[in-house]
Amino acid sequence: MLNNNPLFWIIDEEWSDYDIETEIIKKYYPTASIKYSTYDYNDDLKKWGDKADIVLAQVYADIPGDVIRRLKNCRGIALFGGGYDRVDIEVAAEMRIPVTNVKNYCKEDIAEYVINAMLYSNKALDSFNTVIEENLWGLGAIKNLQNRLSEQKLFVIGLGRIGKFVGKTAQALGMKVYAYDPQYRSGEKEDNIEMVSLEEGLAIADFVTVHCNLSEKTKSMLGMPEFLKMKSTGILINTARGAILKENELLEAVERKIIGGAVLDVIEQEPPMKEYYEKFRNSDVIVTPHISYLSVQSIDELKHRSTKNGIAMLKGKLTDDVVNINDRGTLYDKFENYAKK
Repeated sequence: MLNNNPLFWIIDEEWSDYDIETEIIKKYYPTASIKYSTYDYNDDLKKWGDKADIVLAQVYADIPGDVIRRLKNCRGIALFGGGYDRVDIEVAAEMRIPVTNVKNYCKEDIAEYVINAMLYSNKALDSFNTVIEENLWGLGAIKNLQNRLSEQKLFVIGLGRIGKFVGKTAQALGMKVYAYDPQYRSGEKEDNIEMVSLEEGLAIADFVTVHCNLSEKTKSMLGMPEFLKMKSTGILINTARGAILKENELLEAVERKIIGGAVLDVIEQEPPMKEYYEKFRNSDVIVTPHISYLSVQSIDELKHRSTKNGIAMLKGKLTDDVVNINDRGTLYDKFENYAKK
């Protein structure tokens, strides 16, 4: 039965306010209750969380199977972001609870970050203050002369919506773009992007950019054997998930000059403890604090779509953002007659 006085449970430590979420919820359910928790939500789960009708959660919130099994009233879990690796989506399916992310909301922002990383690798503008102080000018100020981006190759790992947009943006700069994705065969072309094997792409690329989801198949997929296949000048860019890389092996590859460097917007421990972050202190490794997806427009879309996904699920509707589907692209059988729940 539909509840006209639903409980929305927001689990988050990112946002400073929830004005957008509240406005949308109250528009559809004026008498709805909205409660908030941090990622340490166990006490709230015992008090009232297990009665929530809709959970709105940041992608950093761990929502394991044992928690999901306690959500007896829940009609949906809507995540603020693209990742969903911290939610047990299979148990959610068993409980007939759809889980949504927000697909494709930050493709422009990710593309800007990747292009920025490549431009910076070619000409690190902030580094020239030092050489000017050394009275170096013109060609003498450049230690390593680089090819234009239009003469370099980009290899995209994971050709989903974001990966495709990154590839197309790089093509607009004249770059030759290759990609690897298990959904495509080598030799195929997708949006004029040539599909190659992982090994071939690593070998030919000047820049490698990672855009696949974190899963059991992709966890630790890039380690020393893969870095050894890259050019010694190759730069690896990761805006996906830190655990896709074997971090210690990546740092060793940079230290030993096996590859040219790395630009990482994601690492395994986020946010990192000081001791953990110390290992990244290398002039050829840049770590940014998971900001590649951020802009005024991306946050606005993220908040609106996540909340509207929650509203839709509360009304018994499944949006295109539902992620717990099977390999045939159809919803788990557990969702049959979902609207009758």
